[in-house]
Amino acid sequence: MTDSTRAGRWVLHADMDAFYASIEELDDPSLRGLPVIVGATSARGVVAAASYEARRFGVRSAMPGFRARELCPHGVFLRPRMSRYGQASRQVHAVLEEFSSVIEPLALDEAFLEITGSVGLFGGPLATARELRRRVRERTGLAVSVGVAPSKLVAKIACSFGKPNGCLVVPREAVRWLLDPLPVRRLWGVGPVLGAALEALGIRTIGELARAEPSRLSSVVGDRTSTLQELARGQDVRPVVAERIPKSYGEESTFEHDVTDPEVVLAALAAHAEAVARRVRHDGYAGATVTIKVKLGRRKQYRPGRAERANEPVYPLLTRRTTLRVPTDDGAVIRRAACSLWDRARVREPVRLLGVALSNLAPARSRQLDLFERPAKTKVLAPTLDEIQRRFGEGAIRHGASAPEKVTPSLHRKRGV
Repeated sequence: MTDSTRAGRWVLHADMDAFYASIEELDDPSLRGLPVIVGATSARGVVAAASYEARRFGVRSAMPGFRARELCPHGVFLRPRMSRYGQASRQVHAVLEEFSSVIEPLALDEAFLEITGSVGLFGGPLATARELRRRVRERTGLAVSVGVAPSKLVAKIACSFGKPNGCLVVPREAVRWLLDPLPVRRLWGVGPVLGAALEALGIRTIGELARAEPSRLSSVVGDRTSTLQELARGQDVRPVVAERIPKSYGEESTFEHDVTDPEVVLAALAAHAEAVARRVRHDGYAGATVTIKVKLGRRKQYRPGRAERANEPVYPLLTRRTTLRVPTDDGAVIRRAACSLWDRARVREPVRLLGVALSNLAPARSRQLDLFERPAKTKVLAPTLDEIQRRFGEGAIRHGASAPEKVTPSLHRKRGV
């Protein structure tokens, strides 16, 4: 497209290319051109990131380590360095702030920017994208792909077409041209189950969804019919949200060997509960709903669907939740609720994974006080323990019942380490 400034809204989606792996290659140039795989260094670890050379063998993020080694036995497997990735992320974010004050981070390596008010300062949408990419490369040595469009949905899809190390600008008149031929699964809100149901109706592309009769769709989509069809037509008015209350905080870990000892289970639940509490206190929230996640050790089946996932086993997954009388940021309260849920679940099989989550969140300062709540020593002690952990590391001090947990890269990222 020509890069004249056009009227209307512009949203920019920036996504770093193979972020963790690219940083490893930047710091160690001898890794360039090799299939670099970050994570999956332990028996039950998962892939945190893979270079494009590794992706050619079918390796992808969140893949079990054993499967990644089957696909790419000569890959270079590296332990994650989350502090280094966090440092690079802050450098990238500083560049993004030069282009917009309204930034919605999606992860360490990805964000939306509302650039409607600033796009004219840089000479138009294409010039803005190019300048942003240039500054990121200059400041960090890393490549970023960029998509620019009238909405978040289209900007994100455009960015995916620009990868790796490129950019794509989609003007309003080209939105349907881009969306119509794409598989319906590329649309936000269409997962595997809904995607299969739509395909059973003969609706395989976004364009077919946009043109379908609403009465035909309602049998499988229900009251979301209107919203999905608007998205399929490129009508996405969702704002870029600079600050938003998170939906939940969670911690989970996979045991190196399946666990049957109740004391080990309770110790892991306690460790996760305390870690969740530290994070919500750090961010100023409290939550009312406690959920535990239990993945059993026996294999249930193989994952259907995509060919590259055909050999990945599925393990039975149980979830149990309870809602407290008042929101809390107290690790002891979360721990008691999680352990009570475990007791009620009556799990008698070996456990592969355990997790604890806190949801139904509100700012801590606005939570209603419980008339019958007694002042707890942990509420006074918790900030001191948090400071000790912040200064000396997570293993410096912990609850007496807790056991050291297996920290995955995603947990490090969520904790802001």
